[in-house]
Amino acid sequence: MKPLCFVLMPFGRKPEGGGRIVDFDAVYNQVIAPAVLAAGMEVIRADQEQVGGTIHKPMFERLMLCDYAVADMTGANPNVYYELGIRHALRPRSTVIVFALGTTLPFDLAMQRGTPYRLDAAGNLTEPAADAAQIADRLRSAHEAAHDDSPLFQLVDGMPRLEIDHAKTDIFRDRVAIAAEYKTALAEARKAGTEAVRAVAADPRLADLRNVEAGIIVDMMLSFRAVGTREGCEEMIALHARMPRELQAARMVREQLGFALNRVGRRAEAEAVLADVIREFGPSSEANGLLGRVYKDMWEDAKRAGRGLEAKGHLKRAVASYRTGFEADWRDAYPGVNAVTLMALSSPPDPALGELLPVVRYAASQRVRADEAGTGDYWDQATLLELAVIGNDPDGAMDAASAALSVVAEPWQPATTARNLRLIREAREAGGEDAAWIAEIEAALADAEARLKEPAE
Repeated sequence: MKPLCFVLMPFGRKPEGGGRIVDFDAVYNQVIAPAVLAAGMEVIRADQEQVGGTIHKPMFERLMLCDYAVADMTGANPNVYYELGIRHALRPRSTVIVFALGTTLPFDLAMQRGTPYRLDAAGNLTEPAADAAQIADRLRSAHEAAHDDSPLFQLVDGMPRLEIDHAKTDIFRDRVAIAAEYKTALAEARKAGTEAVRAVAADPRLADLRNVEAGIIVDMMLSFRAVGTREGCEEMIALHARMPRELQAARMVREQLGFALNRVGRRAEAEAVLADVIREFGPSSEANGLLGRVYKDMWEDAKRAGRGLEAKGHLKRAVASYRTGFEADWRDAYPGVNAVTLMALSSPPDPALGELLPVVRYAASQRVRADEAGTGDYWDQATLLELAVIGNDPDGAMDAASAALSVVAEPWQPATTARNLRLIREAREAGGEDAAWIAEIEAALADAEARLKEPAE
């Protein structure tokens, strides 16, 4: 039976403190996970960042019961430091510290032996295979060594050492296997549609969510979102009602609840949920972007109903929320592009459009440049597409559309972009402009949406 190795590190793209944006998922997939597997261990990654930093029972169990741990200290992530402190208090040895070369560790950790991995000036890995091999060697050394690596056990004489019951460890291993099983099942179900995800969620072992790992619950919620249907959003809302209270209170879960409530037309409830998140945690690109979408939908509802003055008020609130979200994190172009799109649709166009548009374009372009593949994700390209349409650049829009369609993953992604393009096209057609080239792009996005909604064979 292979020993378990728990990986403590950030998720997604995060700043590392020296001006670079690091793709920690790439670090995990290309360096840390291969290193753990090469050392003959099973790898488990922390999932708490998915739920806004919530520390829960399975997290403590993993920190205590995993034979080994790897902690990536790059970027001084507070959750990682907290978890490392717990690990050092519980386990005297077998914890390996890694970091991006050039990271300045705080005094309390500077005395610990760490293993660096290498990044270039843009934050991309330069020698992942060699770095993985070096970390694998450190894990093998930790396996063979008899000395403590926890500073607490090194410096404090007589520290009590936990004797863990083998029965508890066996139960823990079973739970880890079950979590991996559901992760795989949900990934397959997302490709097949709402009913397939619903079938996984109906497993009797998931009936009482108090006994289910937070990562599995969040994965279910995001899987229902990924299928891109109203039924999926209804399931998200029903799942939230069944969650343990501490998970219901998590920032990310509340944001997703607000998203689902809005998509099923419960706009006032969605507004209240997201406004509470912003009041509690402050503005963010995610929460303000979602709230901006609520106001954007209210604007369209009022406009269709002929309530012009009300519609104008919702439009202003949408622009303000999107802009606040973009200003909270300039690296996330999503709320920025929505702000400039709605500024362009205002009558007359918002005078701040010319000031904000190049900033959003630069943010989106930087994200693409920082991507190792040189393409960015769907939203990076969709942002460049919308900006090209706003700038009346058909060639640039076609190029960005082809790039976006090459990396699209979920049906709701092209549907969202097509909806934004439709708003721009209709406004231009109402002004007597020829916008047939925009309709051509909309049709390609609609085709991608339909294709992704087809059940997997």
